[in-house]
Amino acid sequence: MRLNENIMKLEQNYLFAEIAMRVRRFREEHPAAEVLSLGINDVTRPLAPAVSAAMAAASAEMREAAHFHGYGDVQGEAFLREAVSGYYRSFKVGIEPEDVFISDGAKSDLANLCDLFAPDSTVLLPNPVYPVFYDTSVMAGRQILFARGTKDNGFLPMPEPDIHADLIYICSPNNPTGSVYSRAQLQEWVEYAHSHHACIIYDAAYEAYIRNVALPRSIFEIAGAETCAIEINSFSKMAGFTGVRCSWVIIPRALSAEGQSLHRLWMRRQSTKYNGTSYIVQRGAAAVFSQEGQRQVRRDVEYYMENADLIRQALKRSGVFTTGGEHAPYVWMECPYHLRSWECFERLLSVYGIVSSPGVGFGKQGEGWLRFSSFGSRETIKRAAHKLAALDWDQLALWQISGGRRKEQG
Repeated sequence: MRLNENIMKLEQNYLFAEIAMRVRRFREEHPAAEVLSLGINDVTRPLAPAVSAAMAAASAEMREAAHFHGYGDVQGEAFLREAVSGYYRSFKVGIEPEDVFISDGAKSDLANLCDLFAPDSTVLLPNPVYPVFYDTSVMAGRQILFARGTKDNGFLPMPEPDIHADLIYICSPNNPTGSVYSRAQLQEWVEYAHSHHACIIYDAAYEAYIRNVALPRSIFEIAGAETCAIEINSFSKMAGFTGVRCSWVIIPRALSAEGQSLHRLWMRRQSTKYNGTSYIVQRGAAAVFSQEGQRQVRRDVEYYMENADLIRQALKRSGVFTTGGEHAPYVWMECPYHLRSWECFERLLSVYGIVSSPGVGFGKQGEGWLRFSSFGSRETIKRAAHKLAALDWDQLALWQISGGRRKEQG
């Protein structure tokens, strides 16, 4: 037996597992302390009634032999692929149902797409970015280059023509920074991909949170993207499917490499390694795109964005620099006094019971930053915002955390 040596190159703990471990230890050491989680990457609102009703009806169908559903279409049921296509038409993007593949989550899709490309492919990742982009590339043994996101470029790095990449990952709105690319900026990335014969893997999981209609919600709003891009989206944050699991991948039939259709190759890969998404789940997902479903899930999206507004405003009153939170459910905060990410995380948790996500967990460019999530309940967000608005960063910078106790430096 031999192991894949690349998997041993990963950090010991996945970022969110590490956060959970530290929070659990803090609760054990301080059982009476109030803990307010703004580091959570999970939704807290229940499924929309239209979704729940559709899944219940689908479940009832399965009780009767005449309506029972076994293995489904590996690409996804036609009714859901049609619904996804209709959703794109609602913001004037023409996506054919034949180009849509239904799956069980964006994380799985991001990892599984690695199967399509050569092991020695060079990958260009924005930094900071969602850890799965990096981890799956490491496990595949690929050479990884970084496009550096900084405060100066608004955490929206642009391509450098002299740097070659075969695969380009883009997340817009970005997790963790909340930054969103403009049409002109995405056009530059599409032109770069064409000039380098590269493929863009575009993560649009947070497009439902974009408030400004002038900002693109899909890479396929950009001319030429259909011959150089794959798009991934998910029902997790749009419709609260984190515990239900459903996503989609768009691979245009016009996309090819070395004379081979990536659409056909992905279909072949899925036929071997995937048996299709649950019929009951797909019925619930289709209900998301109904008129009533859209009204209900939009209400939840607005709820989370109101939470983001509360976090942004509170941090602004406390005098720190933030970005994001306007078109994404994440607020990205610069740690004051040059505190490092985990150091700032520990101090906020120990002194105020507030949980954040250390920016360095999203890449080296995230060092010195924290991510706050708006996916908590309104009560949790309000209580945390009250503390954040009154937070004395001068005092916090002097606190030394030792052995789970708070000690003020002289």
